[in-house]
Amino acid sequence: MQVSTGIAYDCDVLVVGGGIVGLSTAYAITRSAPGTRVVVLEKEAGPARHQTGRNSGVIHSGIYYRPGSLKARYAARGAAEMVKFCAEYGIAHAVTGKLIVATERSELPRLHGLVQRGRENGIPVRELGAAQIAEYEPEVEGLAAIHVGTTGVCDFVGVARQLAEASGAEIRYGAEVRRIDRRPELGVAVLTGAGDVVRARVLVNCAGLHCDEVARLTGDEPGMRIVPFRGEYYSLARPELVRGLVYPVPDPAFPFLGVHLTRGIDGGVHIGPNAVPALAREGYDWGTVRPRELAATLAWPGSWQIARRHWRYGTGELRRSVSRRAFTTAVRRLLPAVTADDLVPSAAGVRAQAVLRDGTLVDDFLIREGARAVHVLNAPSPAATASLPIGREVARRALETLRSA
Repeated sequence: MQVSTGIAYDCDVLVVGGGIVGLSTAYAITRSAPGTRVVVLEKEAGPARHQTGRNSGVIHSGIYYRPGSLKARYAARGAAEMVKFCAEYGIAHAVTGKLIVATERSELPRLHGLVQRGRENGIPVRELGAAQIAEYEPEVEGLAAIHVGTTGVCDFVGVARQLAEASGAEIRYGAEVRRIDRRPELGVAVLTGAGDVVRARVLVNCAGLHCDEVARLTGDEPGMRIVPFRGEYYSLARPELVRGLVYPVPDPAFPFLGVHLTRGIDGGVHIGPNAVPALAREGYDWGTVRPRELAATLAWPGSWQIARRHWRYGTGELRRSVSRRAFTTAVRRLLPAVTADDLVPSAAGVRAQAVLRDGTLVDDFLIREGARAVHVLNAPSPAATASLPIGREVARRALETLRSA
């Protein structure tokens, strides 16, 4: 398989990955540069089958993220744009607001820190005493809380479908990338599992759980590896116990927000996720093991550094994974009325977490460029919320690369 002179390109920009970030990128390219030919390759039979379609559906406000970071800027901007996009296209959504609740005195300084961070990020928050929590959530108990009014929920799969349709791009489903031949002077050629060859001037890698592998297929060393963490959810059998969204105060040492309560657009309440190592990149349960992928994770030095630094935290997450009673105990910190019988197992998700060689969990969105390529290498939560501004940024870089090619 080679890129050959004299052979017509199938497209100007080839996007690998049909999740919400890849489809937002295709949408942004065609809106910014009408007439640009875009093809999206997605290995599944439809869009948004992994991170996009297996999260809690929350439109995040941006309150958690370091001021000035891409996450902070894009989440706050993206939340407003996502609500507008959903309203414009009739996609189910609601701006519900959420509570972040401190249940222990040791969490109060961190809660106050979130108030300050929210103000720095331009996000209005209301501070609540213990008695005021019941105004929003009568069944929730805590020492103090903050209310973030700009948080909401939506149907991110519906958003992804609409982005695919509105982009005008050619979306090829069932098209898994097997090989990539990049010639800086010519472009890229991609061989799919079906045996098709797609030739493009520029490649955009939005492959999510497989983005580091696609980068290496392109010939670029990403300097990180995706270490998959499974997030397990339950549905609440008594959804009337929760009116909206309720979160604990997060631990700043981890990129995970902790077990939270989410009333979705369907009226049901999801509880979770926890965060446990997945035994495959698409390991949505303990029974899914892919030895090659697991071996690659274990061979990455950063995986062992994470285990060494955070084994206590990880032990607690594993205990909650295998014991519904332990999971229930964690939930009862926020919602004392819940019982183990109220928790009904629900579909899990896997977070594509970029990890550096030294074990650092990449905290921000990570976008890198190579010859005729743009790689999105870290786009976990709040990437769905921020997908419209992320897509514009990736599109800008892809179009610059296209113009200079």
